[in-house]
Amino acid sequence: MDKNQNDKARFSIGTKLITIISIIVIFSLGSITALVSWMVREDLKIAAEENNFEANRRAAEEAEEILTNTRAASGQLMYTINVLNSRKAPSPVTQEAALLEAAEFFFAQNPRAAAFIYTLKDTRDVFVNRDYFLSHDIDRSLAETYFNDNEIFLSRAARGETALLNAAPVFSSPVLALFFPYHETGGQSGAGCVLIASEKLVDSFGFGANQSFLINDKCDLLIHSDSTLLLNGVNVADFDFIRDIQESPNRNKQQLIDAYFNFEAPFEPNSSKTSIVPRYYTAFTKLDYGGCIVITGIEHDKVFEGITATTRRNIYLTAAVLFISIMFIWFFSKAISIPLKTLSAAARGIEGGQFEQEFQIKGRDEIGLLGASFRKMSGALRIFGRFTNREIAIRAMRGEIKPGGLPKHATIFFSDIRGFTSLSENFTKAFGDKASDKIVFWLNNYLTSMVECVEKTGGAVDKFIGDAVMAHWGTAYTAGSPRKDAFNCVKAALMMRHALIALNKNRAANDPGNPPIRIGCGINTGIVTAGQIGSDLRMEYTVIGDPVNLASRVEALTKPLATDILITEDTWNLIKDSLITEEMPPVTVKGKAKPVRLFAVVNFAEVKGGPRTLADVRKMLGVEAPELSTVDLDTEEKKYKIGAEKK
Repeated sequence: MDKNQNDKARFSIGTKLITIISIIVIFSLGSITALVSWMVREDLKIAAEENNFEANRRAAEEAEEILTNTRAASGQLMYTINVLNSRKAPSPVTQEAALLEAAEFFFAQNPRAAAFIYTLKDTRDVFVNRDYFLSHDIDRSLAETYFNDNEIFLSRAARGETALLNAAPVFSSPVLALFFPYHETGGQSGAGCVLIASEKLVDSFGFGANQSFLINDKCDLLIHSDSTLLLNGVNVADFDFIRDIQESPNRNKQQLIDAYFNFEAPFEPNSSKTSIVPRYYTAFTKLDYGGCIVITGIEHDKVFEGITATTRRNIYLTAAVLFISIMFIWFFSKAISIPLKTLSAAARGIEGGQFEQEFQIKGRDEIGLLGASFRKMSGALRIFGRFTNREIAIRAMRGEIKPGGLPKHATIFFSDIRGFTSLSENFTKAFGDKASDKIVFWLNNYLTSMVECVEKTGGAVDKFIGDAVMAHWGTAYTAGSPRKDAFNCVKAALMMRHALIALNKNRAANDPGNPPIRIGCGINTGIVTAGQIGSDLRMEYTVIGDPVNLASRVEALTKPLATDILITEDTWNLIKDSLITEEMPPVTVKGKAKPVRLFAVVNFAEVKGGPRTLADVRKMLGVEAPELSTVDLDTEEKKYKIGAEKK
C-alpha cells in the first residue's frame, strides 16, 4: 500500500466533529419534531373524524328537514286541492281561482318549491312558482315538459314509491324533483311531485373544509358544491367507494378510504387524472327518501396540512441550525486541524530523516503546548542525529531494520590519521588548556568531509574510534550487488583522497593549529554478521566477523607500504576491471592458512586524469617508497612503548 495513503487521515477532526454534532442536532430536534408531530397528528385525527361526522350529520339533517317539510307542505296542498275539488263551486271560474289561490299560498309559504304536479283520481294539474321562474329566467313550460317526460315516476309514486331526481340539467339550475305517494284517510290516493330549488342547500353542502354531497339510489349527484356537476347530470356509480357505501348495512358510519371526491363532468373513472387517489375521512348517512345518501368527506392531507407545514418548517429550522452548527464546527475545527496537520507534516518529516523542522503554532491551549514540546523534541532529535548514523536510525525507526543479526555480503572500510598522537601533542604544546577545543574543531572539520564521502556513495558510518572511521557498504542498505557495494566503497576512499588534497592546500606543515592530514584506508569484502548489537540501554547497528578484523589489519598496513588505499584480494576480484591497482607483498594474517594478497588502489580505470601508477600516488601524497625488503608486514603496528622512565 502507498505510504502517502497510510499517512493520510481517512476522517479528519472536522469531519468527525461535524458528524457528531449533526447526529446530535438531527436526533434531538428530529426526535422532538417527530414526537410533537405524532401527538398533534393524533389529536388532529380525532378532531377531524369528529368534525367530519358532525358535518355529515348536520348536512343530512338539513337535507332531510327540507325534504320532509316540502313533502308535508305538498301533501297539505294536495289535501286542500282534493277538498276544493270535492265541493261544487258556484262556477268553474270560481273553482279555478280557489285552486290557484291555494297554490299561491303554498309557494308563498315554501319559496324553495319551484313547481308542483299532482294526480288524484282522474284529476291532474300543474302549478308553477312564477316568481322562481321569472327570477331565474326559466320558461314555465319546462315544468310541464319535465313532468311529462318523467310520467313513469308519477306512476311509480302512485304505487307507493318515493324518488328523488336531479332536475338541474333540464332547468339549468340546481333543482331536485321529489316524487312521493299520497294517501288520504278516506281511501283517496294519488301521487305528487314537487320541484325544489336547491341553491342554498348546494351552498351549505360546500361550506368549510368538509365536502358533502347527496346521491340517490341510482348514484345520481343531487347536491354538490360544484353546481356544474349537477347541471351535467353526473352519475358516480362507477366509484367503488360509492357502491361500498350503498351496500353497507349501516345507516351511518365513518371510515378512512381511498376515494376521489372531485367528480368531473363528463366523468372518466379510468382517466389518468384519477391515477393518484387521495385518502379521505368519509362519513355517510342514509336518508328515508328513495335510497338517498348524504356523504361527507375531508381529504386526509388537508387535515394534517397545518401540522405538515409546521413539521416542514421545523425541518427547515433543523437544517438551518445544522448548517450554522456545521459552519461553526468547521471553522472551530480549523483551529485544531491546521496545527495538527502541521505537527503531522513535521512528524512525517522526522520519520523521513528531516530532523530540522521549523514551524510555529500559536495558542496557549493543549495544542500550543504540544507544538512547543514538539519543537523541543525536534531539536533533541536534531542533536541526536549527530550522535548516530542518520540513515540507519531512520530505517530502524521505519521498521526496515529488524532486531537480531543477519549475514551480509558486505565491504568493510577503516581509515586512520597518520601520526595522530604526535599531532595531538603538538596541539597541547601550542595551545595548552585550549588545545582540546582546537583538536576537536580540527578533527570535526576532517571527519565532516570523510562522512560526506561515505554517505554520497551509499555507505553507512558505523562508528568513530578517535581519529579512525569505520564504515560499511551492503549492510543496512545495498546498491544491488556485492560488486556495486565494493565499487562504491573504493569510490568513497578515492573521494576522501581528493577531499584531503583540497583541505591540505591551505595548510602548512608546521602549523600547530591546522596541520595537514594524511590517512590510510583499508578495505575488505566478505560475509559478516550485521545487526543491532548492544544492551537494553544502548544499542548500535554494526558488523562483526573475520572480514571486519582483516579490514582493520589492512588499514594498519598502509603506513609501512607507503600508500593511502589498500584493498584485499576478495574486494579486488569483484572490481578489478574498474580499477588501476598494483599488487603489494602478501600478508600472513593470524587465523588464516594462506597469506592475504593486497592491492594498492591507484585510480579508476576509465578516469583519464589523475595518477596512473602507485609512484604517482606516492608523489601526490608526498611520501617516499619504502624498502619492502626491510619491512616486516607480519608484525602488528605498535602504538605504545614499554620502558623505564629516564631520569
